Amino acid sequence: MKTSHVKRAFKYRFCPTDAQAAELSRTFGCVRKVYNLALAARTEAWARQERVNYNATSAMLTAWKKTGELAYLNDVSSVPLQQALRHLQTAFTNFFGKRAKYPRFKSRKKSRKSAEYTTSAFRFRDGKLTLAKMAEPLDIVWSRPLPEGASPSTVTVSQDPAGRWFVSLLCEDPTVQPLPVTRAAVGIDVGLDHLLTLSTGEKIANPRHERRDRARLARAQRQLARKTRGDGANRAKARRKAARVYARITDRRRDHLHKLTTRLVRENQTLVIEDLTVRNMVKNRSLARAISDAAWSEFRSMLEYKAQWYGREVIAVDRWFPSSRLCSACGTLRGGMPLNVRTWTCDSCGTAHDRDVNAAKNILAVGLTASVCGAGVRPQRSTPGGQSAMKQKPPRREP
Repeated sequence: MKTSHVKRAFKYRFCPTDAQAAELSRTFGCVRKVYNLALAARTEAWARQERVNYNATSAMLTAWKKTGELAYLNDVSSVPLQQALRHLQTAFTNFFGKRAKYPRFKSRKKSRKSAEYTTSAFRFRDGKLTLAKMAEPLDIVWSRPLPEGASPSTVTVSQDPAGRWFVSLLCEDPTVQPLPVTRAAVGIDVGLDHLLTLSTGEKIANPRHERRDRARLARAQRQLARKTRGDGANRAKARRKAARVYARITDRRRDHLHKLTTRLVRENQTLVIEDLTVRNMVKNRSLARAISDAAWSEFRSMLEYKAQWYGREVIAVDRWFPSSRLCSACGTLRGGMPLNVRTWTCDSCGTAHDRDVNAAKNILAVGLTASVCGAGVRPQRSTPGGQSAMKQKPPRREP
């Protein structure tokens, strides 16, 4: 049987020397410059109804390096610059495929600082990683081992707003294999009072990571607001202090979601969730902060790619399905139900329901029905163009 290994990115922190930090900072700036120049060239060609692809921008890069104004592009490794052009090509491919918006220019202050190196631009031997244009290997904090015998195919170096340096190594991981098939299935209802409510009746508390550090974050933001824009060093220091608070919140949230999604994927063969449009829901000014802190989109993303890794199935049901108002015992649909109503009793069968547990049971039922019989077997929204249940297929196993 032919086995295909999953490619995983292993991310580590590292402490660069002054020379390495300067070289990487120059590389980040050149990557941003090349990306913006290529985007401007392709935008101008688009206005003339011409198509410019990666090969054309690669030829442009060669010409730019020969000019006096952009000669500094020769001082850094050429591989991250070529990778920036490939990333731009991917952005345009997604735009033409209607999967993303038109690419935007990279900002010196707001855009992510990163550079991608392929195998020709780094050396990985005996657990030491040396990048092009550098004499010494990076001082990496190996917080977890790489898979045995792993050889990185791509290395991405980045620096976050808090000033921390990271290196991400893309490797094949032979340890990721489909889990034994089980008959367990679970419906998942996301919320704010409880982060998740499962169809089994289990409720998972919402840690509210942002609320725990809200006072510290407000203090750091007030200190940043007092700094004048001309006060460069002090303002930069205050900005990093606020960014460290944000990083602390983000790290805790991501760690919690990783543990939660891994547990759900390992215990269940089929996982049914709602297809929520979080982008529209955060427009509610009263709930935007709480919804963003819950990170429902990140939870779904983790659940889907881990399910694909381990041979599980994720089903997303229509967001307009009345899961909270439908009696999971007899199927009676209740009228309006405000958010403050957390428990209710069915008028037809007299069953007492917990709002969230009832919703999770209905989500599971309609998801399993859609999986077996198709998406048209459940109540549809009355508005034309209602979305049908979507199903993520497990990875195909080649013989």
